[in-house]
Amino acid sequence: MRVALFLAFLFPAALVAQKKAEPWVTPALPDGKAFATDTSDAFLKPTATLKADVTIAKTPPTIDFLFYPGQTYAGKPWSNWGDSLAHSGKYYASIGDHHAANGRDKDHTGTGFVFEYDPEKKTLRQLADLAKVLNLPAGHYVPGKIHGRLDMGDDGWLYFATHRGSTTVTTDLYHYEGDWIFRCDPKSGKTEIVVRGPVPKHCIPNSVLDPKRLIFYGGTAPGTGGENDGIQFFAYDVRQKKLLYSGPDGPSRYMILAKSTGRLYYVPGKEEGLSGPLMRFDPEKGGPPVKTSATIGLRAATQETDDGFVYTVSKGGKGSEAMLWSFNTKTEQVEKLGNASVGTQAYIASIDVDPTGRYLYYVPGAHGGGDVDGSPVVQFDVQTKTKKVIAFLHPFYKDKYGATLQGTFSSAVDPKGDKLYVTWNVSRGGRVWDSCALSVIHIPESERK
Repeated sequence: MRVALFLAFLFPAALVAQKKAEPWVTPALPDGKAFATDTSDAFLKPTATLKADVTIAKTPPTIDFLFYPGQTYAGKPWSNWGDSLAHSGKYYASIGDHHAANGRDKDHTGTGFVFEYDPEKKTLRQLADLAKVLNLPAGHYVPGKIHGRLDMGDDGWLYFATHRGSTTVTTDLYHYEGDWIFRCDPKSGKTEIVVRGPVPKHCIPNSVLDPKRLIFYGGTAPGTGGENDGIQFFAYDVRQKKLLYSGPDGPSRYMILAKSTGRLYYVPGKEEGLSGPLMRFDPEKGGPPVKTSATIGLRAATQETDDGFVYTVSKGGKGSEAMLWSFNTKTEQVEKLGNASVGTQAYIASIDVDPTGRYLYYVPGAHGGGDVDGSPVVQFDVQTKTKKVIAFLHPFYKDKYGATLQGTFSSAVDPKGDKLYVTWNVSRGGRVWDSCALSVIHIPESERK
């Protein structure tokens, strides 16, 4: 030990190498428990960063907590980047590592996992391991991320797309041709390829499925050596396996699907500001997207409510606020609802609406830092335009389970409205996250009347 410290004093890189050599510890709860269930008044204890216009729930929720299986090696890091869904009494979510080329790492290739959670049994079932599904030769690109949504088609299959892990391997050297659209049957666990490279040599970090019409919409990120630079927007008919449209100036991170009309909306480009022009693609009319008269912020969006509304949140951070918006899918009218942040963190990458259409749920601090504000779970009332924290999850989970819940790109409200599922990026002692865990927040009825 003295030798190691002496070498670290003379050569700081030696200490870094020593840390890198530390063995990976698979995330687990104490005493081998599969899950933990807690309720505590500590969930209602605010941080000093809480804004004055935010209220706190009066009744603490009961929360189930568990780590995702399969994290048996260093993912560099394990993380969630794609949004999830609750459907037919189950919750579906994805996590992935940051490896990306089969053969670059002597022990591991890149992969993404898809899971089904059963809230009655409190168990996670792995549905897909994409590296195994692809089964590519050594040296071939294998994606380490599912960055778009998981969506359930009316045919009973889950649809999703992949994105790069490492940013340096989308090249001819690693046989890169473009990323994949997959579908998975939750009943049988069968996963199959729908298409590779609907936009050649492009990754697919942004997606949404029209479940009725089975049109898969995507916004891309270019690899190296492709014909088209910049973000492309595409529409792909997964039933007919036919590309309906592909063109420039696509959306980088999220889109609005109006299931009632079949229309698809997005803000082109990176959407770094508070808002941008809303584009419309109508599959009934075909042709390129057209610009509407609406302007909206769109980093994340809910699904459409029964009365025809979608709620969005703009990209916060870098001096801008995260703003909440409503979009009427019948009239294409937009309304700004208010500021979404409850503390210092403004980046929100997943937002959900409950079945009544009244309450929005989200977690600020998507890309880490949510623990600074207590890892708050926020309920926004669209009628009163007020914000309420239903639970602060930090430092409770750090103190009890050694898990700092830093942020999420993945959440969903149960169709009954009584549970909020959140897949977290978790730090187990380091400055940044290294693993993923699931919390199932049982929302007290008194807090959603």
